[in-house]
Amino acid sequence: MLLTRIKGPRDLDRLSQEELEQLAAEIRSFLVDAVSKTGGHLGPNLGVVELTIALHRVFDSPKDKVLFDTGHQAYVHKLLTGRQDFAGLRTKGGLSGYPSRAESDHDVIENSHASTVLGWADGIAKANEVLGREDHHVAAVIGDGALTGGMAWEALNNIAAAKDRPLVIVVNDNERSYGPTIGGLANHLATLRTTDGYERFLARGKDLLERTPVVGRPLYETLHGAKKGLKDFIAPQGMFEDLGLKYIGPIDGHDIEALESALTRAKRFSGPVIVHCLTQKGRGYEPAVQDEADRFHAVGVIHPDTGLPVSTDAASWTSVFADEMVRLGKERPDIVAITAAMLQPVGLKKFADAFPDRIFDVGIAEQHGATSAAGLATGGAHPVFAVYATFLNRAFDQVLMDVALHKCGVTFVLDRAGVTGTDGASHNGMWDMSILQVVPGLRLAAPRDAEQLRAQLNEAVLVKDAPTVVRFSKGVVGPAVPAVGRIGGMDVLRAPAPEVTLPDVLLVSVGALAPMCLEIADLLDKQGISTTVVDPRWVKPVDEALAPLAERHRVVVTVEDNSRAGGVGSAVAQALRDAGVDVPLRDFGIPQRFLDHASRKEVMAEIGLTAPDIARQVTGLVAKLDGRYDSERAATVD
Repeated sequence: MLLTRIKGPRDLDRLSQEELEQLAAEIRSFLVDAVSKTGGHLGPNLGVVELTIALHRVFDSPKDKVLFDTGHQAYVHKLLTGRQDFAGLRTKGGLSGYPSRAESDHDVIENSHASTVLGWADGIAKANEVLGREDHHVAAVIGDGALTGGMAWEALNNIAAAKDRPLVIVVNDNERSYGPTIGGLANHLATLRTTDGYERFLARGKDLLERTPVVGRPLYETLHGAKKGLKDFIAPQGMFEDLGLKYIGPIDGHDIEALESALTRAKRFSGPVIVHCLTQKGRGYEPAVQDEADRFHAVGVIHPDTGLPVSTDAASWTSVFADEMVRLGKERPDIVAITAAMLQPVGLKKFADAFPDRIFDVGIAEQHGATSAAGLATGGAHPVFAVYATFLNRAFDQVLMDVALHKCGVTFVLDRAGVTGTDGASHNGMWDMSILQVVPGLRLAAPRDAEQLRAQLNEAVLVKDAPTVVRFSKGVVGPAVPAVGRIGGMDVLRAPAPEVTLPDVLLVSVGALAPMCLEIADLLDKQGISTTVVDPRWVKPVDEALAPLAERHRVVVTVEDNSRAGGVGSAVAQALRDAGVDVPLRDFGIPQRFLDHASRKEVMAEIGLTAPDIARQVTGLVAKLDGRYDSERAATVD
């Protein structure tokens, strides 16, 4: 096999065009076989095989920087840079599902949030210029979906201003992000795809006119001098050239020879160039090509021959939300939904099918989505903006200044909250309950099971004068966790025996960690430690009944699937201080560091967020309190 002979990008230089085509076929076969066993981003990588080969033939990585926006299309890049052991893809100790600096000098950007690559490229190109590195080049690959994000256009505005600073922007145009790309830019790129290119038109015109006696050559030069208007008429790529960017394309993104020619011309140019490549997501794998939803953007373990899942999961948190949104939509004609290019992943496909006039896909533009939601609320609708928890980070200012300051009734639904695991550091939803604590008036719910998700979503959309947030985990929703009582707005999940007058521990359970918290209580009970377990349901603001309840316990423990820094534990501690309740508090959560990719269970074990770990530490804390009490009593007796 040719693939096994590729240890680094320069090994590609020795291959003929015929061998390169063979290598592309081998890579596709490898990807289908490997990713079907582990799960991962299959469709995006099948679509960039020839493009990645051409990039590494033309550019000299790692001296030249080849950058990938989002990074879910970097599997081919990994293969061509010496990483061909995919057996542990996205598992602990195995290859990351995204570029990783720890893996290779060829990887530059680890952040897998979209629309950032052009900002990176602009900065690296500026550094090359400042430091006099004229033989260093930058090539940034960005999808048409990522070009719907505002950051990309902010960067383009800066890149275009430096007309003599070399930078190659490769637009990987497959008409999709997760699903089909939407919006004005998508329509413009569609026009470019379907219009005969200017360069071909001009070449044919030149041949014809130069054969015309006397007037042919002057007429050709007149037309060439008017090329801007002609380009807009023949192939309206003027949007890019109006910015000052040289445009090459559209290029067949599966023609290695054509790609190399275009990239070589772009590399030689002394300023910024856009190379527009047309690719097919999922190319070469029929199940992916036939998947209209997202062309196998991301798959679990599948049968390689059929593309069908090996196993079918039970109901997920996302599916519970999806069904409840449709029910709410039938009841409330004012409810509308917003997605940032992730209609299917966040569970809004059913709502879109049922209410096509009440769904708005803003593209990969979370900031705009949040402010647009504020406008919808101001206009009398109640928007529900469903987004991955990690992606809401990008819209914090809009949540604060546009939604909250203006007291807009907007509900944010955060999918994949807490530890997500296999996608690595950038996808863990571990910051939302910290950063949202500072937003005045915002209310935040963390449901513990499917029943509570439905109930709290219904409560959230009733709020008309403030933002509300409902956050839930990735994966399968567990069994119902019934309440045995209610104190204030909090559910009591476990109460100590009636004869216990001063229980040892008040355990505050946040969201989906309720089953684990009940397990902690069982372990403590075996040590003779009495425990009350409460689920606040709404973790912001802190329930007024919590401080008086804490005062009737010896110690307070909070357990959350969120960063300990500024999270629910911190908010509870502050509430107790404000109420003058001097009870020891211990908060358990995610440490303030970026977490390596692994399964959720492995990550939770690594950070000590398991029932045995927490029970052991709480037992030690109670023992210290007992020791202090015994010492004080002994001193009094003496």
